[in-house]
Amino acid sequence: MSEAPRKVLPDTDTLSRQKIAASPERSVWVSANAGSGKTYVLATRVIRLLLSGTDPSRILCLTYTKTAAAEMKDRVFKRLGEWVTMPEAELRDALAKLEDRTPDRDRIAFARCLFARALETPGGLKIQTIHAFCDALLHRFPLEANVPGHFEQLDEDMIAALIGEARAEMLSRIDRGDGAETAEAFRTVIDLAGESGLDRLLDEAVGNRSKLTNFLRGLGVHGERAVFYREIFGFRPDDTPDRFAADAVEKLRALAPVMRDVLDAAAGVST
Repeated sequence: MSEAPRKVLPDTDTLSRQKIAASPERSVWVSANAGSGKTYVLATRVIRLLLSGTDPSRILCLTYTKTAAAEMKDRVFKRLGEWVTMPEAELRDALAKLEDRTPDRDRIAFARCLFARALETPGGLKIQTIHAFCDALLHRFPLEANVPGHFEQLDEDMIAALIGEARAEMLSRIDRGDGAETAEAFRTVIDLAGESGLDRLLDEAVGNRSKLTNFLRGLGVHGERAVFYREIFGFRPDDTPDRFAADAVEKLRALAPVMRDVLDAAAGVST
């Protein structure tokens, strides 16, 4: 039987740095690898801010993902909830280790109330994603942001559904005979990469639609882009398919002696 992996505890230096980073009196930037304790430090910092008397409604934590926001909020409330029923001696030790000072009875009583204060804060403890924060900000100031006041933020499922509808509508127009050039381009992609290749191409185009729009805008008017393409790919104005074919034949002829020597050497080794 294989033994369960042992939990590696942070060394003294790491614990000291985490305590410094979690201090509410400092302005700190933290950079570390995944799984090294960043979420623990941030949750501890929030708890120490609450212990310092900061109103929970004045604390704002922003994360990149909903999972990270939920994880951090769970850790904060879990520790505060444990303090409510923790024996006084254990809570005194926990607070002393957290703040490097021995708490008095008032401090211990205040720590037990933090869970209820955080829960009763209007709107809850604000630990949210950057997208959610921006969404709330735009809803508060729609006129300044020049957006409709009743707008809704699209989630991933809604985005996928709208993109699917737009793709189906575009393909149906092509089937009806609209956009002969687009239809020919699609047939070329399907011949080269199959239907899955076309789907991947469309997904990539949608994912980079802003970059593609700017790129096409820089190309200029459709039908007048020959000069741009020649410059990008290094073609000459007088280049023709026949010249490319002739160059390819010439290069193959130049490579023929080399290939002959390679084949002769390979035949000698095999025998």
